[in-house]
Amino acid sequence: MDKERLMAELRFRAVRSGGAGGQHVNKVASKVILELDLLHSSGLSKEEKSTIRGKLGGRINVQGVLSMQCDEDRSQLRNKEIVTKRFFQLLEKALVPAKVRRATRIPKSAVEKRLKEKKRMSDIKSLRKNRNL
Repeated sequence: MDKERLMAELRFRAVRSGGAGGQHVNKVASKVILELDLLHSSGLSKEEKSTIRGKLGGRINVQGVLSMQCDEDRSQLRNKEIVTKRFFQLLEKALVPAKVRRATRIPKSAVEKRLKEKKRMSDIKSLRKNRNL
């Protein structure tokens, strides 16, 4: 992953943010939408693209564009910084290889303990039965 190349490929759009905020919010475009065209990105290898596509499929649209948005702050510049930071954190997390699962066996003592407890509960319940009916 080449961060400098990816930074050059990112597209930012500023739009009006919804929600409460009074008169000022209706005049300024403080919400920032970050977009990256994964299909045509030269900052990622083919393997990285396929890994990202698999793990972040819900964030990628039909055209192959990964998008994120931020409208936490009243400042457009601050929202741009936040969404860029989150974007790179998300990519780094997605590119971490999954840990290989190794099959393990249940210890013999654990099996014996479970069966012993099962037998004890069975004995307790059998003593509850009314045998004179």
